[in-house]
Amino acid sequence: MPMQAGSMEEQFPLIQRLNEDGELVGELGIVDEQGLVDVYRSMVMLRRFDERAWNLQRQGVIGTYAPFKGQEAAQLGAAYGLGARDWLVPTYRDWAACWARGVPLEHGLFFAKGHPRMGAVPEEARVFPAQVVIAAQTLHGVGLAWSLKLRREAAAALVTFGDGAASQGDTHEAMNFGSVFGVPLIFFCENNHWAISVPLERQMRSETVAQRALAYGMEGFRVDGNDYVAVVNLVHDLAERARRGEGPFLVEAVTYRLGAHTTADDPTKYRASDEEQRWEQRDPIRRLERFLLGRGLLDDAGIAEAEEAALQEVEATLERFRQALEEDPAVLFDHVYAELTPQLAAQRDRFVARAKEVEH
Repeated sequence: MPMQAGSMEEQFPLIQRLNEDGELVGELGIVDEQGLVDVYRSMVMLRRFDERAWNLQRQGVIGTYAPFKGQEAAQLGAAYGLGARDWLVPTYRDWAACWARGVPLEHGLFFAKGHPRMGAVPEEARVFPAQVVIAAQTLHGVGLAWSLKLRREAAAALVTFGDGAASQGDTHEAMNFGSVFGVPLIFFCENNHWAISVPLERQMRSETVAQRALAYGMEGFRVDGNDYVAVVNLVHDLAERARRGEGPFLVEAVTYRLGAHTTADDPTKYRASDEEQRWEQRDPIRRLERFLLGRGLLDDAGIAEAEEAALQEVEATLERFRQALEEDPAVLFDHVYAELTPQLAAQRDRFVARAKEVEH
């Protein structure tokens, strides 16, 4: 017998602490008001970086890039909700979350460029290299979390994936395995409503992503992904519980991709403009800005200062990226094996010779 309409949305209510008008409808929890000013400034900077990355692709400087515009609150909330010893296992769109965990922002450009530094994630960041194969990172996240459990480490992991990846077999295998073995993991679905050109209602018949937790014996949660306060508090609480052995958990962060799927995509071909306009009104940056303005923590001068600081940080990021482009491309051969094999050395020599021919 089909479930009654709305039954799962009632069972998995949307968690919200800061509504669309920037009004506090819950407790601030682990965050303080001044800290939210810093989060706002970070969101502004990340939005400007995202826009510049798009332009760099159009200029031919980098290859295909996946923008995260509109998902800043979900990503920062997930990253800042984790503890220092916890791990993040991201997708190719999660550069805001990676940055919040200590990965230099230019790594997003390295990834789109195919630069050899793209996998050189700082060890102290505890972040896996970004995964481009849809949903493959869910399996990696389970493996990581299982190792944490076997080693009895006081740490948890969070793996991100989109609503499209929620339909992949890897995700279901990961959730099944993770729940059977009780791993300390948060499955964090950034439900941005579109798997490239396929809308959510054509991807699944279930009312929510969160309700899938029932099939795997996990707890599931729906949270307003454009509400930083709600996301960071939920992830913080679940990470603590995961470390105590109560995981895994499934979180559906309801958000929206304001831009294209990637720079190879044109959303005007499949998405209605009125839908985009409705979600623009729910922009996570504007929401936090309204809250801070209402509390007297931000004014026009503060907004302008945040914009100026954002542009300076983005320029500094781009300069580090440009400097990295001056590296000898032969370094690609240096980290394949601990010691260079004769075959690889021969390949490198041919590569260097060919590069010189191209230059001249």
